[in-house]
Amino acid sequence: MAPTARKASESAGKGEAVIGWKLDRGQRDALLERFPPTYPNLDADHVTLRTGASRRASLPQENEGEMIGRSDDGRGVEAMVVRIAGTTDRPDGSIYHITWSLKDGREAKESNDVIAEQGWVDLDEPARISLKPSRWPRT
Repeated sequence: MAPTARKASESAGKGEAVIGWKLDRGQRDALLERFPPTYPNLDADHVTLRTGASRRASLPQENEGEMIGRSDDGRGVEAMVVRIAGTTDRPDGSIYHITWSLKDGREAKESNDVIAEQGWVDLDEPARISLKPSRWPRT
């Protein structure tokens, strides 16, 4: 059985991989229609659990979550806050999220700072999402 997110993060070792969850591709289009992106560069790809993980790190067991909030700095970074296994708190102290859209010159990793600095606005109705436990190279 795969470990919980916290256990997967704690045992991930060190390396050049990222572990987390990819957004279900079949659901992505419907979510983008329901929550139109603010900026021209779409991301809407994944939820990070841990960066700098070993290429052999175990993947988390959770396979669903809820988009519960939105954060936008008004200058080019938009992110959707995600709750997984009852929490928005990532083991590293940041918040689970999906970078939703970006303006030219902005980077997905900036979503962490935007959420930390200004928080988020609750969505009118949470959106259940299917997530695929995944590993990918750190860019």
